Amino acid sequence: MAKTGIVRHKKYMEHWMGEYHPESPMRLEAIYAMLDAPDMAGKFSEVALGPADNTDIMRVHSAEYVGRIESTAGVEYTYLDPDTQTCAASYDAAMLAAGGVCRSIAMVHSGELNNAFALVRPPGHHAERSQAKGFCLFNNVAIGARYAKELLGINRILIVDWDLHHGNGTQHTFEEESSVLYFSTHQYPYYPGTGAFDEVGKGKGKGFTVNVPLTIGHGDGEFMTIYQQLLRPIAMEYQPEFILVSAGFDIFCGDPLGGMNVTSKGFAGLTRVIMDIADACCGGKIVFTLEGGYNVLGERDSVKEVLKELAGLAFTSPPDLMALANPEMTNFLLARVKSIQNAYWKNL
Repeated sequence: MAKTGIVRHKKYMEHWMGEYHPESPMRLEAIYAMLDAPDMAGKFSEVALGPADNTDIMRVHSAEYVGRIESTAGVEYTYLDPDTQTCAASYDAAMLAAGGVCRSIAMVHSGELNNAFALVRPPGHHAERSQAKGFCLFNNVAIGARYAKELLGINRILIVDWDLHHGNGTQHTFEEESSVLYFSTHQYPYYPGTGAFDEVGKGKGKGFTVNVPLTIGHGDGEFMTIYQQLLRPIAMEYQPEFILVSAGFDIFCGDPLGGMNVTSKGFAGLTRVIMDIADACCGGKIVFTLEGGYNVLGERDSVKEVLKELAGLAFTSPPDLMALANPEMTNFLLARVKSIQNAYWKNL
């Protein structure tokens, strides 16, 4: 059984954006209860936590922005954008979220853990350098990637983002760099409006952003086909030294904010594809970070399946799931992405 780490802390559940906000503490309450159930308890190593340093945060965010978020500490309610607010505990939770991701990366890199899942709030991939957006305060996965690059000396990092919404903040952080390859599948056109096919990066980073914008209705077979036929060949050519996953569970069938049809078994399959890539390229080194997901029970069950794959408690067959794909949904999509990306990736 693989030694799989988890990041969890009660402080993450103290971040609260209002009675009816979909990004609620109930998301983690359900996941943490699942982890304590008899069939899961004791199977994972808990990562010892501390907050990120301001230096870690400011590798991605401006000093002025970090000060702005810090100023919300202890304040009952602060409005940051139409979707994003803070409470008195939000700053501490956000610092612990980024810290948990960085600590997980360090432990996987050193071999203390085989892989890890940072089950944190608030999420991060929409947060820009100087702006909170889309329920996100600090961009956890981007902070983690910069930490891996600048403190641990990791030169090629793959970020895979399967959240329903495009990770605008993550893309913008790295779009001029070749040391981070960003691959995103997302519902389009939809919030935040970025992530078109032809957004491929800029300057030295051209070709190191791969966007796969999707219409509604894609399920297990279609996602598995995309990841096997697009992500895998690109990743095998790139040869990442570490993989980070922005794991959003709002592509789950029945998510109130989404239009996709992925089941908990589909998430297990996506995890297995990424694990196979990691095994081939970087000794299995992966850290997952929780992003969105607003069907609380669906997210709980899907996170469970991801964790079972990571820990070697289950082995899902990608070909079995690929057989479920509707070719009418995937053929045009694959051809369109390849027509743009084959200028940068000969494996396509």
